[in-house]
Amino acid sequence: MQKHVTQKTVLALAIASLFSGVSHAQEAVATDPAASTATVVVTGTRVANRTALDTAAPVDIISADTLKNVGSTEMNQALSMALPSLNFPKPAITDGTDTIRPATLRGMAPDQTLVLVNSKRRHASSLVNVNGSIGRGSAAVDMNTIPTAIVQSVEVLRDGAAAQYGSDAISGVVNLRLRTNRTGGEASVTYGLRETEYDLWNSAAPAGGTWTAPESRKRTDGETATVSLWKGLAWGEDGYVTIAAEYRDQKRTERSGYDMRQQYPLVGTAFDPRENTINRFNAWYGDPEMEQATLFANAGKNLGGGVKVYGWASYQDRQARSGGFFRPAQDARNILSIYPDGFLPIIAPTVTDYSATGGVTWTLGDWDMDASLGYGKNKMEYDIQNTLNRSIGPTSKTEFYAGGYSYDQLVANLTGVRSVPVGAFTSPLNVAVGMEARREGYQLFAGEPDSYRYGGVVLPNGTPAAPGAQVFPGFRPANEVDAHRNAIGAFVDLEANITPELLASVAVRGERYSDFGNSLAGKFSARYDFSKAFALRGAVQNGFRAPSPQQQNFTATSTNFINGVPFEITTFKPGDPVAVALGAKPLEAEKSVNASLGAVMRFDPFSITIDAYRIDIEERIILSENLTQANVRNYIASQGFIGVGGGRFFINGVDTTTKGVDVVVSWPMSLDGAGKLDFTVAGNFTDTKVTKTPVTAQLSSLPAPAPVLFDRLNVLSLEKGQPSSKISANVAWRLGQWGATFRATRYGKVLSPGTTPALDFWMDARTVVDLEGRFAVTPKLSLAVGADNVFDQYPETQPPALNTTGNTPFANYAPFGRSGRYLYVRANYGF
Repeated sequence: MQKHVTQKTVLALAIASLFSGVSHAQEAVATDPAASTATVVVTGTRVANRTALDTAAPVDIISADTLKNVGSTEMNQALSMALPSLNFPKPAITDGTDTIRPATLRGMAPDQTLVLVNSKRRHASSLVNVNGSIGRGSAAVDMNTIPTAIVQSVEVLRDGAAAQYGSDAISGVVNLRLRTNRTGGEASVTYGLRETEYDLWNSAAPAGGTWTAPESRKRTDGETATVSLWKGLAWGEDGYVTIAAEYRDQKRTERSGYDMRQQYPLVGTAFDPRENTINRFNAWYGDPEMEQATLFANAGKNLGGGVKVYGWASYQDRQARSGGFFRPAQDARNILSIYPDGFLPIIAPTVTDYSATGGVTWTLGDWDMDASLGYGKNKMEYDIQNTLNRSIGPTSKTEFYAGGYSYDQLVANLTGVRSVPVGAFTSPLNVAVGMEARREGYQLFAGEPDSYRYGGVVLPNGTPAAPGAQVFPGFRPANEVDAHRNAIGAFVDLEANITPELLASVAVRGERYSDFGNSLAGKFSARYDFSKAFALRGAVQNGFRAPSPQQQNFTATSTNFINGVPFEITTFKPGDPVAVALGAKPLEAEKSVNASLGAVMRFDPFSITIDAYRIDIEERIILSENLTQANVRNYIASQGFIGVGGGRFFINGVDTTTKGVDVVVSWPMSLDGAGKLDFTVAGNFTDTKVTKTPVTAQLSSLPAPAPVLFDRLNVLSLEKGQPSSKISANVAWRLGQWGATFRATRYGKVLSPGTTPALDFWMDARTVVDLEGRFAVTPKLSLAVGADNVFDQYPETQPPALNTTGNTPFANYAPFGRSGRYLYVRANYGF
């Protein structure tokens, strides 16, 4: 508790300091969303003054106003609402993934999108997603560590760019451009909650039972308060220091089903009377409790003589609590003397994230030079609460420190850009060359002994009790890792207008990694303007994604439900002897080939862009099946792993082909005396096919049959686990002091796959409508009221065969979550 108080005090002092000396501050100027297509972009091109509709690849620009005028203050959620090509599902009961949720671009994996801040690589989170969610097996950047208040705009390159930016840029690039204000500022207070009702599956109690599930349930929860501000400060005559702070307090949402299971041991041959009085809504299935404080600063200054220094730094502390699966009183994993009514284990991570980047630009002859050095670190530690170590017995503690992991990244860049006149070309040839050196580190550290040890208790059926803290056994000393790797790369990027109509660019990049070898990527793109109203653009490239240190080194044991049956599953490192015996091999880089073709049509002010793409990936890195067959369990037990019911590991070997089309229609219009409308319709249509899976020959270490490393459930997760289409219509209206936003988003059908066709669960298409109204009380003060998911849409309720515990009435694959209607108010004050 003292830690929380201290952090709040520090943040409060920082916020107070921002308000000092603002009496002469100017009012902040809002960005005009309608002007976004004329905004100069820096992502996907190194040519100055290139606008969004003039590029050779599709680039979306999301303004600060777009990020501000939504109910959610999460960066990932705000981007998902603005971009049909970006999805942000919200899984629950998935351990650390409840706290750090990944986003996906064009239906690809979260770690196949590169995230930049001011065009510099952002560090990834230390979490690798290993449970039943979209993004299983990935370790992605946590964009929610960046407050929306510090962001001037977001540029999303919907095209592969490994040759330009390096590893991870297979599906595209997200570049967050920070504010550079010398004056002005804005404070914002947002408060919202969930006001909702959802249906339940009405199933029968066990024979002789009298309890009955209600048909529906009303909930008011998820209260969320966010206080944020940014302030621009002058640094000398032309320098700037822009500071942002944010504090967010989120209460949990709970969307559990009615647990129809028998909770207590029988009293003779009859049910315990408490069966009829216990609260059977016993799960935390929904958004977690979360409290986080964030500070971010961006600065720059001209030193004279063409030299400019720049830099930014960030810090975030996040405290979260989310639930595991409920253990009924009679569960063999319970101890009645500790929890006579059963228990719900709580996973309580603490995430600390910080970064600092500094650089200098200068002129060297005809070259514009840029050198920078950046460092970032993400650390995640776990406390497991309201639980026990069954193997210790009645003397077990109920709260454990389970250890955790961290990832850090040190990046140095040197880039030079110049223009070279070429007589045959219409424009000078823009030449960019550069190099990047990167050092990555991954640490995994053990928890306290009681969080993982086997205490010696044997269950009545003669089997050893599961060791460690229930729901999340602590990391063991044998799991500890302190690994590092180095990578160095160099690139050349050329771009020019060969004729007034033809723009062409080519890029080549080579990288060398200390742990797996070399990689070479190339890209050719072109654009031909037939007229001012019509242009074609396209690109062909190959790319790569290096295996992350998280995928190479993570190991842990956690509870997974497979077809309604709980298993303690251990994730083994690919180099672990157990994993090798089951078919693991050293990880190699993923390899991709991207092709795209698009059209740009402009009929001022109306514009349409249509871009088709194909992404082929070979040797995709995946997390294997949960291998739980008897021969695997027996082998794992023979290696000394007590109570483990299965294993899994990372492996190359999956090939996929993704095809799709992005369409964006933009139409700003004036309604004369009725104000101004900015109308946008956008859609993403994606289809992914798995064309190859890893095959393991019969292993000498195991009796037949050989384990199937990637079966139908994981194949279908890649192919059907995200919506095949997402279409949004956005209308922003302004008239004097009034403003409003209307947004309707249609999510296509999604499959929550099972291990057999009988267990497949399809969720039909749903349309989610959001509304917000705004009023400027004064030139500086504005108020807003809104509702996300106005009509309280939910995905279909899973039948009892897929929800055997009652804890999970909705599938984790639901693309817009399952929290229901969100009502909010917001006040903004500019100064």
